[in-house]
Amino acid sequence: MKRNKVTAIIIFMLLFLLGCSEKKMQKYEDSRFLFGTYIKIIIYDESLDKAKLASEKAFQEIERIDSKFNSKYEGSIIDMLNKSSKKEVNLDAEGTEIFNEVEKMYILSNKKYDITIGPLLKLWGFTDEMIDSLTLKVPKKEEIEFTKHFIGYDKVKKINNKLIIESPVKEIDTGSFLKGYALSQAKKLLLKEGIKSAFITSISSIDLIGSKPLDKPWKIGLQNPENPSELLGIVALKNKALGVSGDYQTYVEIDGEMYHHIIDKESGYPIRDKKMVAVVCNDAFLADLYSTTFFLMPIDKVMEYVESQKDLEVMIVDKDMNIVTSKNFEIEEVKK
Repeated sequence: MKRNKVTAIIIFMLLFLLGCSEKKMQKYEDSRFLFGTYIKIIIYDESLDKAKLASEKAFQEIERIDSKFNSKYEGSIIDMLNKSSKKEVNLDAEGTEIFNEVEKMYILSNKKYDITIGPLLKLWGFTDEMIDSLTLKVPKKEEIEFTKHFIGYDKVKKINNKLIIESPVKEIDTGSFLKGYALSQAKKLLLKEGIKSAFITSISSIDLIGSKPLDKPWKIGLQNPENPSELLGIVALKNKALGVSGDYQTYVEIDGEMYHHIIDKESGYPIRDKKMVAVVCNDAFLADLYSTTFFLMPIDKVMEYVESQKDLEVMIVDKDMNIVTSKNFEIEEVKK
């Protein structure tokens, strides 16, 4: 009987200590305006001071990447490349790694994913000056055909630690992948600082460390492309990354019709067979790359590729709002 009492006391004490330990987990949250959007970091840790310091270092890392590689950041190496007469800049190991992954997506997509697409984006009005303009017009066929001459990632070369753009291509646009890369590097820094539970988001790109307290998954709502104020469903994730590309995220309105920013460089028009692509994998950089790349590929080719890979899942919403998922992509219905 005494042994039973002692055992019960030990079990009670263990449960009590576990409960106390869990209660010590505190939530720290901060957000900054970077890459033209708000980036938020949520951390759970026993020490708010530790969480705050780690978050500050993570934001400094995101700012470093923004100022170093963002094509829209004045003075970045890509901005200098785009503006220089020689069209070349020195590329370090980090830059080489980034553009190696970009090149893989260019090949995977049968050259559809192309970060020299900038001139077509500008033609459609996707610039800070024009995106809210009331004078936008659908480009004429001859305008599109002329602009296409300045697009082609095959003219971007990595030679002797230099990144070079060959004529007639004029510029690189990093908007389709750099936020994801920044979030993935912020995640690595948080892990280095000993953080075991964190949520890093730029809305369309998300990277996660572990789970929430009590081993609860992070629950992320996916917007309904036809009504972004509503949720299409919820994905529950632990220690994963999510990248989302949608026709509702960035668009211009011309004569009452919406034209989104994911453009087929062959036709010169926005892709029309899909409304949204959501990718789950282990890294926000790859999730960002894949979501845009898959948006540009035929749906059957996307599913064939994804099913051949480990740790890669996808959900596609087609033009008719039909949902196609890879076998292990799980989405929860929204409770009404």
